Amino acid sequence: MDLIDRKYRILQAIIDDYILTALPVGSRTISRKYEQKLSSATIRNEMSDLEELGYLDSPHTSAGRIPSNKAYRLYVDQMLRPMPLSAEETEFINRCFDRRLAQVDDLSMRIAKALSSMTHYTTAVMTRTPRNEQVLSHLQLVPVADRRVLLILVTQSGTVKQSVLELGSPVAPDELYTVSRILSSRLEGLRLIELPGALMQLAGSGETDEIVRAMAEQQPAESQSDIVALAIGGRSNLLSFPEYSDVDKAKALLSVLETREKVVSLLDHHGEMEISVRIGPETGLEETRDCSIVTASYRLSDGRVNTIGLIGPTRMQYGKVLSVLSQVGRSLGTILDEHDGHE
Repeated sequence: MDLIDRKYRILQAIIDDYILTALPVGSRTISRKYEQKLSSATIRNEMSDLEELGYLDSPHTSAGRIPSNKAYRLYVDQMLRPMPLSAEETEFINRCFDRRLAQVDDLSMRIAKALSSMTHYTTAVMTRTPRNEQVLSHLQLVPVADRRVLLILVTQSGTVKQSVLELGSPVAPDELYTVSRILSSRLEGLRLIELPGALMQLAGSGETDEIVRAMAEQQPAESQSDIVALAIGGRSNLLSFPEYSDVDKAKALLSVLETREKVVSLLDHHGEMEISVRIGPETGLEETRDCSIVTASYRLSDGRVNTIGLIGPTRMQYGKVLSVLSQVGRSLGTILDEHDGHE
């Protein structure tokens, strides 16, 4: 049902005021601060209608109203305007990307800490890489028995993959070291999914042919699970909001933030470049039904998907959060692409 203009303005005023104060909003507050031309009686009638429509709730201890999850959904979808960042806030974000990176994980933790400090919400940064998109850094062949060799693959993200090769004849440790060095130099920079084909092309020359063929046969064409890196900043930030003054509610929320699988489930959704706002029960977890999570997700050229999420109470400053995530998402995508191009 469409709201008439007056109801629409009053609802927006109630939401804006409640986001700032966390206090139930009464008709006198709306009349004094937002709608001076309307009487308190008129505003009360409109607020009663809004409550019947499911956009407002009435706390038992107050004559004022608070927005419902349905109201926040309408607010985000139709009323919201991005809040411009100050010059200081923009500079603060830009400083996150000043230093040359050693690893993507270093940047993720720096972003998580910086945004949690800036917004006072909990920040999570997730990097999801399809396992076969992992890029080889180097490999090592280690003898474990006369005819058994341990193959160790190390990717540029630091992931280590091991498998055992069964050979028809023993190979001297010195020869394994030499083969490891040669293959590392030739295969460095290839995706794991490309290794079988590359190894088969190298096979067929000399005494190392059996080793190379055995390595090629050990590399699966597909892998079922992705590599997920997660960085979290400001886990305890939410405890500063009055919504979490209840000890049991606070403990339940902290338990979620300490559980990797649950944080990943909050962040995980697919897309190229998108911003998603999930409110209350839309988050999918009982413990976060009083929270909202706003995420920016984008896909890089190497197949990785990066997601930055801010978790806060449902009366989150959505306009500011969207501006922050838009700015950080663009900057993060740029720096990671540049980083990949220099590897």
